[in-house]
Parts: sequence; structure tokens; C-alpha cells
Amino acid sequence: MSIRTPLARVRGLGSAKQGVRHFWHQRVTALALIPLVIWFVWALTSHVGADYQTVRAWLSAPLTTILMLFLIIACFYHMRLGVQVVIEDYIHSEPGRLALLVLNSFVAYGLGIACIFAVLKISLGS
Repeated sequence: MSIRTPLARVRGLGSAKQGVRHFWHQRVTALALIPLVIWFVWALTSHVGADYQTVRAWLSAPLTTILMLFLIIACFYHMRLGVQVVIEDYIHSEPGRLALLVLNSFVAYGLGIACIFAVLKISLGS
């Protein structure tokens, strides 16, 4: 026995089975971002006034590089999830929603890859 309406059964509407996963991914990335952002703000404020070579040497340290990569990945994934929710909630046109969701993914992944490339280029030397 199903509690779905006959119209919903015909249209195939119902749970996409993605809501809980999406919810938990957003919460886990938010929790990961708390210490990472605190570390990042502390690191930036401790390097105020430092010259380029000092900051580059700091970023080239293995632990710093790894933490920076974690920060980038968590930040852009969390951003993509949050913007996706806003698009799904407030864009009612199906073609517009689809276009914005694709654009959201391209922007998030594109900027994330560019940031990762920049950190690795500095870290590994250019």
C-alpha cells in the first residue's frame, strides 16, 4: 500500500532519496570549516606585514598545504550545496533551475580547481 496520490504515482514524483545525504554533507562540511577557517584567519593575521617569500615559505610547508587544500575542498563543496538549495527553493522555472544548477556546479568546481592548482603551484615551486 502506498500513501502517494494517484497523480504523484503517474508523474513519478516523490522522494529523490538524496535529501538526507545532502543535509549531512552540508552539516559535515560546516563542522569541518569551523576549525579550518579559525586556523586560516589566525594564519593570515599572523602574517600581516610579512614579505612574499615568508608567506610562500609558510604555504610550502606540508601541513600548511594539506590544511589549505582541505579548506578549499570543504569551502567550495559547502558553497555548492548551499547555493543548490537556494536555487531549488526559489527558482520555479524548470529550464532556468537546471541551467543555474549546472552553472553552480561549474563555478564551484572551476574555482575550487583553480585554487587547488594555485596552492599546489606555490607549494611545489614554480
